[in-house]
Amino acid sequence: MNKKKLSFFNIWNMSFGFLGIQFGFALQGGFMSRIFQTLGASKDAIPMLWIFAPLAGLIVQPIIGYLSDRTWNPRWGRRKPFFFIGAVLASLALIVMPYSPVLWVAVGLLLILDASINISMEPFRALVADLLPESQRSYGFVVQTLIIGIGTFVASQLPRVLNQLGVSNEAASNIVPANVKLAFLIGGIVFMASILYTIFTTEEYPPEDIEAFEAEKEATKGVENGITEILENIKTMPSTMKRLGVVQFFSWFAFFTMWSMATPALTEHVFNAPKPDSNSMTSEAYALADQAYNTAADLVGAAMGTYGLTSMLFALILTFITRKFIVNRKWVHLLSLIIGGLGFILMYFTGDQQMLNICFALIGIAWGSILSMPYAMLSSTINPKKMGVYMGLFNMFIVIPQIVASVGGINFAYKTFFGEAIINTMLLAGACLILAGISNLLITNPEAIKYQGKK
Repeated sequence: MNKKKLSFFNIWNMSFGFLGIQFGFALQGGFMSRIFQTLGASKDAIPMLWIFAPLAGLIVQPIIGYLSDRTWNPRWGRRKPFFFIGAVLASLALIVMPYSPVLWVAVGLLLILDASINISMEPFRALVADLLPESQRSYGFVVQTLIIGIGTFVASQLPRVLNQLGVSNEAASNIVPANVKLAFLIGGIVFMASILYTIFTTEEYPPEDIEAFEAEKEATKGVENGITEILENIKTMPSTMKRLGVVQFFSWFAFFTMWSMATPALTEHVFNAPKPDSNSMTSEAYALADQAYNTAADLVGAAMGTYGLTSMLFALILTFITRKFIVNRKWVHLLSLIIGGLGFILMYFTGDQQMLNICFALIGIAWGSILSMPYAMLSSTINPKKMGVYMGLFNMFIVIPQIVASVGGINFAYKTFFGEAIINTMLLAGACLILAGISNLLITNPEAIKYQGKK
């Protein structure tokens, strides 16, 4: 099919739902560990409590990719039904999450939240490849990254801004503060609204041969056929996809380490305000220490928003570049990841909010590249008819490192190679991002490496 080039606003509309998706991910990444600590989790237990998030992605994304490849409705399209279902479930999970009465409820809601976000997210990746010609692929993924950066920055600032507006960040023991509860409520509303915007402003292409499409779907229907096809696609995945998988492994190990451990590490190391133990101090002392922790956690969350802001600016620069010039995707990604790795390492030497913001700004360059360059490289080397299932399978290289990290990988690696101090988790994240950058040297397929833009 000869796909027409789309305007910036067409691409913006089709990608706008990612604003809500990233609101969900930013609130989860910035404040989930805080909720776990509030409900009594120890620092070493936190990575394991996150395990259901990557497990949900491992299971959900290939299935949703396979199903969305085989879906077509003249009114609702191919990918849009999945956007809507995921948005409804994720919005409800966000709203309920901070009201979790005990730790196991919060862990269960994290499973529901991450599975629901994945239902919406995977088809968005495939939609760019569905609707855009090859010459606009990098541009399309970069616009998605721009919107993701906006969502990350705004969502990460919410608890702190709400506190400044008068919403309390203090609460009794084992109760999540009101500013976090309200931030998650806003996140749920934004998630639903942004997905609906994309659904109502974007039109999908029908299959080129609808009769052949329906015949193939009928001939291969059934759970057994679906599982067989997914397993066959795993066995026959392109070599470039496997090599990108190495890059993704180290990249997502690093960011999972940040999401799960930045709050306990930075509240303690930078602000000298660790989460207090109510059993080891008087109620007055606990109240003061917990107030300091909550204030520090707000500041850490706000600082994490900086990586969303710089990823947005980085994406904006790439948007202009990829419209007009040849981009060497491999070298852009390699250098971006190394810069992000240095941002994590600098956290060890950070003693104030301003320097912490600079560290996260460097990390944002890596994040902006992670959200665009691997998908642009992959989409240029796979069968367009299997775009959904391959994008779903590519998610394995995102969730497997997170599973490894959560079942002991983080605790083993940072204590073995860097030492017992909790700030060493950020050194581990930095080392992983640098390894991810170097791993780009494995990518040799010219179609993946270079994108010919409009001169």
